[in-house]
Amino acid sequence: MKAIQIPGLQQMAVVDLPKPEAKAGEVLLKMEYVGFCGSDLNTFLGRNTMAKDNVIPGHEIGAVIEAVGEGCPDTLKPGMVVTVNPYTNCGHCASCRNGRFNACQHNETLGVQRDGAMREYMALPWQKIIPVKGTTTRDAALIEPMSVGFHAVDRGQVTDIDTVVVFGCGMVGLGAVVRAVQRGATVIAVDLSAEKLQIAKELGAKYGINSKEENLLEKVMEYTDGYGADCVIEAVGSPVTYTGAIDIVCFTGRVVCIGYAKSGVEFQTKYFVQKELDIRGSRNANPSDFRAVQKYLETAKIPMDRFVSGVYTPETAKEGMEKWAEAPAQVFRILVDFR
Repeated sequence: MKAIQIPGLQQMAVVDLPKPEAKAGEVLLKMEYVGFCGSDLNTFLGRNTMAKDNVIPGHEIGAVIEAVGEGCPDTLKPGMVVTVNPYTNCGHCASCRNGRFNACQHNETLGVQRDGAMREYMALPWQKIIPVKGTTTRDAALIEPMSVGFHAVDRGQVTDIDTVVVFGCGMVGLGAVVRAVQRGATVIAVDLSAEKLQIAKELGAKYGINSKEENLLEKVMEYTDGYGADCVIEAVGSPVTYTGAIDIVCFTGRVVCIGYAKSGVEFQTKYFVQKELDIRGSRNANPSDFRAVQKYLETAKIPMDRFVSGVYTPETAKEGMEKWAEAPAQVFRILVDFR
């Protein structure tokens, strides 16, 4: 079977691997669409220190069940459209002991610490399989990144009396926009791309700020009557957006951090104290976040093809990654078609 590997800096190869079988407790998936995410891009560019050598990337999955091994629930049947929870949890670290399995200290995400889903077939434990009703395999591949944004909104304890700023309107950030809107919050989207801001507004954001062309602090204060945002969700991973989040959040507000900054960030820590801020990390997603995104997709009125910037074959996947690296602000999601 075909699989994609990242053997080195800005390298990508199609390799031939044996087709796996569904062992006891496993489900064999026929991959149809697998998405590249920011971690895959960073692996390709040599910036992802967590990725294993020669990794097979990919953890955003739209697949069909090929076969079901012994000991799996009868509810999982060949032909079903599914996505996958791509994280592991050890069961005994502090996070797992506290029931927050998504933040397991020893997590190994598909396509990062262990080989991922950019292959024609993959066998996985049945517990990681998430059936998806009424959704195509292409759209199923968008569920995982959106669920990360949904989880961030949950971490921010967003309610209908909040004004929420979302930094970054890629797939994760748009997930945060959608979930905050669902909870009744007033949402301000921030990005450098006019196209992404327009989509954020179509998804329910009341305001959009192009921080390349407008004064971020002034506009946020204008939209919040001078108070600042109740909750800021950082979905970019830049020192500029991290410090900007502290500037625009209100006194006693919440800052939720998703993105990994690639360099150190200098903070005026007096604002942490003076504003008595809650600064929270948000990692991965919970099963409830996956279910919430699935429910949203069942009723979403916006065409989901707006979120797909390009579909490539395994042989042309490197071309798609190179285009993303050249113009990251212009890309939502790149999918690889294994059908």
